[in-house]
Amino acid sequence: MNDIPRKPDDSAARLERALVSLEGLSVGDAFGERFFGPHEVMQPLVEQRDVPRAPWKYTDDTEMALSVVQVLEDHGQVHQDVLARLFATRYRKDRNRGYGGTAHDILQKIGLGLPWREVSSEVFDGQGSMGNGGAMRVAPLGAYFAGDLARVVSEARASAEVTHMHPEGQAGAIAIAVAAAWACQWPESRGSASQLFEVVLDATPAGATRQGLEKARAWPLEATPSSAARALGSGQKVLSEDTVPFAVWCAARHLDSYEEALWTTVAGFGDRDTTCAMVGGIVALSAGLSSVPKAWRSAREPLRRRV
Repeated sequence: MNDIPRKPDDSAARLERALVSLEGLSVGDAFGERFFGPHEVMQPLVEQRDVPRAPWKYTDDTEMALSVVQVLEDHGQVHQDVLARLFATRYRKDRNRGYGGTAHDILQKIGLGLPWREVSSEVFDGQGSMGNGGAMRVAPLGAYFAGDLARVVSEARASAEVTHMHPEGQAGAIAIAVAAAWACQWPESRGSASQLFEVVLDATPAGATRQGLEKARAWPLEATPSSAARALGSGQKVLSEDTVPFAVWCAARHLDSYEEALWTTVAGFGDRDTTCAMVGGIVALSAGLSSVPKAWRSAREPLRRRV
């Protein structure tokens, strides 16, 4: 993944899809972030659909997704060394984006010049991270490589490896990237939610994340978001296995409406900026950019597209 071939001839169209997903991801991230606080305060706001006041600051989910998009824009593939440097550069410029403790450690060390593969491999007693960070930033990559699911899988795995060497952390990234790639085709195909799950499950490696996706496929779409969150997890453990299945379920439930998808997702609480980022990055592709409310896009702080 570290050779740099010529960018694909259709790179402009690919980038346009990725930027739609990035918009959905970043607005979702910033939207979900606004609902952190005491549950007794936040639950009524969600139930009443009380749109938060602007401005909406985005988190590390978007900050890292911006690096993924920049690598694709510049190289047409995941160049892992470049991606690692971009992650570290953005982290150094603004460390106050809600990075988790392990991410702080990894990005600080990469910024000091330590090899990313060594740093990513050594965390959690050499197991690597199985967190949801690889999945939270990857939807634009799925959009970029839509139409070639084998490529989506390999590039998603490569993007995750830079910080998530555990197979579960990579499985989550693969699942969300494949869901985003499938969503690109949805406006024409009008495929069903069950088809989305079939495609994602076919691509996701065996393990706890895949088992969670199996459970999510069986969970009724008409069930309440809170019941789905209790059954599937909604990121309380900040792991791929307890975040990705719920996110795919929420996206499948509202493929035609960004706004409905986001209100459903935030109603699961948990790691709400991250679940909303995942869902937003998928549903902006299936429902279209016009489905993202203009007021929400204006409320989200401007994106710093390049560093």
